[in-house]
Amino acid sequence: MKKVLFVCIHNSARSQMAEAFVNEYSDGSLRAESAGLEPGKMNPYVVKVMKEKEIDISKNSCDSVQDFLKEGREYDYVVTVCDEASAETCPVFPGGGEKEHWGFKDPSSFGGIEEEKLTFTRNIRDAIEEKVREFLGRVQA
Repeated sequence: MKKVLFVCIHNSARSQMAEAFVNEYSDGSLRAESAGLEPGKMNPYVVKVMKEKEIDISKNSCDSVQDFLKEGREYDYVVTVCDEASAETCPVFPGGGEKEHWGFKDPSSFGGIEEEKLTFTRNIRDAIEEKVREFLGRVQA
């Protein structure tokens, strides 16, 4: 089984969604994990919008890239999901594996009332889901 790691800053939104979609849609030949440079806590809006897709990530932990490095974990693919356009610095995961970058805005960066935050988060979720399906089409073919 091949492994993919999704990396972002806090491991509380984008990387969690990508991990969940890969693990939900994979044909069993690929397993995903996610980690962050500065692990935070799960974004409640992300938990809500993923539940709309019948994927429960409410009990997921926010993990550290450094911990994964110390454990010697290896991956076939390492995908950063930070938004460099917003001056986010994506963490680097050294070692083998094909590297990709998928730039998505951070759901926690959006202000507004709750419904606006949910709408923004849904848009990011849907973009990540589309990118994951495209990725799976390439790597599982």
